[in-house]
This record gives sequence, C-alpha cells and structure tokens, in this order.
Amino acid sequence: MKLTFFTFLHLVVSVNAFSLGPSFLSAAEKAALRETAEKIATPGKGITACDEGPATIGGRFDAVGVANSEETRRLYRQMLFTAPGCEDYLSAAILDPETLYQKSDDGQMFPDLLTERGIVPGIKPHLKIYTLPGTNGDTVMQGLDSLAVRCKEYYEGGARFAKWRSPLVIDVEKGCPTDLAIKANMHDLARYALICQSEGLMPIVEPDVSLSGTHTLEQAVDINIKIQAELFKAMIDHGVYMPGTTLKPNIINPGKNCPVSYSVEEIAEANIYVLEQSFPVAMPGANFLSGGQTLAQGTARLSAMNKVKGNAPWNLSFSWSQALQLPLLELCKDKGELQLEEMSKLYVEELKLASAASLGEHTWEEGDGDHASA
Repeated sequence: MKLTFFTFLHLVVSVNAFSLGPSFLSAAEKAALRETAEKIATPGKGITACDEGPATIGGRFDAVGVANSEETRRLYRQMLFTAPGCEDYLSAAILDPETLYQKSDDGQMFPDLLTERGIVPGIKPHLKIYTLPGTNGDTVMQGLDSLAVRCKEYYEGGARFAKWRSPLVIDVEKGCPTDLAIKANMHDLARYALICQSEGLMPIVEPDVSLSGTHTLEQAVDINIKIQAELFKAMIDHGVYMPGTTLKPNIINPGKNCPVSYSVEEIAEANIYVLEQSFPVAMPGANFLSGGQTLAQGTARLSAMNKVKGNAPWNLSFSWSQALQLPLLELCKDKGELQLEEMSKLYVEELKLASAASLGEHTWEEGDGDHASA
C-alpha cells in the first residue's frame, strides 16, 4: 500500500495519542506517580516508618517512662526528620495523620520540611481491623469507603504517597491464611492502590505476613508466593499503574517457633526466589518492613539479599519502624523524658547500617541474622 501524506499523518497522531497504562490517568499524572516511586527506590536510601498512631507510640513511650502527649510526639518525630545527615540515607518518611499536620519548632509544616531535605512525605490512612467470619481468625483491614476523600486531603496536606497494610498470619494447622483471606486482602490492596493513584498519591502496598508460628522457611515461601501472585494479578486486573507503585513486603522467614535452623544466606535466597516468581519488573523497588526483627537481624538479611540478587532489576531496601526506633527509646529508659541529642546521633548511625545493607555492603557477625537468633 502506498503511504500517502494523510496516511502518514494519521499514523503519527495515533502513536502520539497512545499512552501506556490506565486511561483514567493523564500522561502527567503517570509521570508524577512514577517519579515518586523511582525516588523512593533511590539506591542506598530507604524509608523511615513514623506512622504509629498516638496509642501505639504512647505504648512505646510508657515502656521507657516517657509521658505520652501530642507535644512529646511532635518533638520525637521532629528529631527523626531533622537528625543531621539522615537525608543521606532516607528517600521517604511515612507519617501518621496527626504528624502530617504538625509543625517544626520554627513553624514549618513537617511535609514541607521533609520535602526540602529531599525526603518524600507519605501517609498511613486510618484503618480498622476486622475478623473474617469462618476463617479461624483471619482478618482484613477496613477503610476503603472514605479513602478517596481522605487521599485528596492528604495530597493537599503535602503527602505524595500512601501505605496500606494487610496483615496475615501463617497457621498451618488451622489452614491460615485461608484462600478467602488472601483474596479479600489482596483485592482490597488493589482497590486502595487504584484510589490512591486517582487522587495523586503513589501507593505502597504492604502484604504483611507475621513472623509468628511454627512454619518452615519452605512453607513460608509457598504461602508468600501465593499471596504476592494474588496481589499483583489483582492490581493489574484493577488497572493500577504498576510503575507508579511500591511494594512493602515482610522479609520472608520461618516462624519464630520453627524447630529448623536456617542461615542468613538461606533466608536471603528464599526471599529473592519469591520475588523472582511474581514481582513485576515494572515496579522499581521493594522496601522491606522489619516485622519484629531487630536491627541486627534486618540489616544482615537485607544485605544478604542484595548480595545474592544478581541481575534482578529491583531496588531492595528498608522501611523500618521498630528496628530503628526501639533502640532510640531505650536511651530514655528511667530518665523521664526524651534524650533527643543522643537519640539523633544513634538514629543516623542506624540509618547508615541500613543504607549499607540496602547496597549489599553491610557485614554481620555470625548469628546476627540467622533463624536461631530470631
């Protein structure tokens, strides 16, 4: 067929009009989501998870003898955001809604302060846990109905991403997690991601499988592959823009009461294997939660993963709360108040270790990250 000028013009217009990804997002909106996801996946940097609600952080304060008040919480979070040099190791910070609207001592909104330091501010929407009937205790998270309205408010408040956690527990004897619980939780995560993207927030999806139980590493691998495969299929089926998303998985481990011992290297290989089975290449990175692991365990396992991942295309880093924060709060024990200067120094030292682990450059002592010490 002879290519006329008008045929050529039609082809050019058709190609230029074609936009990869879901049609409900404009090219500019997709670019913004992708930019946020890629910034969070900056090599050598990770996420500080500061999204504990007032009651949760209050429990941690009470354990070391620090009074729980809005001002104490503000001062504590300010320290986490302004510790000298923390921006060298942090790409993002997850905030509780209370923290999103708080200010620094000089009157600057926390999201603006973080943005100026090159740290992307994000939000954890308020969620409620609900036990699914007929599942031997499996749960889902509630909060989707009003999520769009809240996402719009969070975006206007300075947040540029959100995080939704779906907790699951492995109990082989009870048959948990059930197929129903896996499907319900992963489809909720997909819906959440779709709603976030429609309001401009880059979604972090968090299938959180608890460390509790007696299951082996092999059983954990099988169940986590099933969970993640369901998640990514649901996201694609819902029309989520995959390059504009981030995964926050648990580091896959045997149950805490598993009688079998595994090395750091075996755990690392298991985690990479799970990712290789289903994790989309379109997603730039995964930021692992600590999930009850100590800083020594988390850094050892994360570093080992990065050593063995080979040519895997994803940035594998951290999104830690307790592993970083509990040692800081121990500095305040029996002193009656926050030890902000000491905490700030230790925090940056911890972040430096986590950063090295995210690059596969952290070395660990024997027993730091193996199952026997979990």
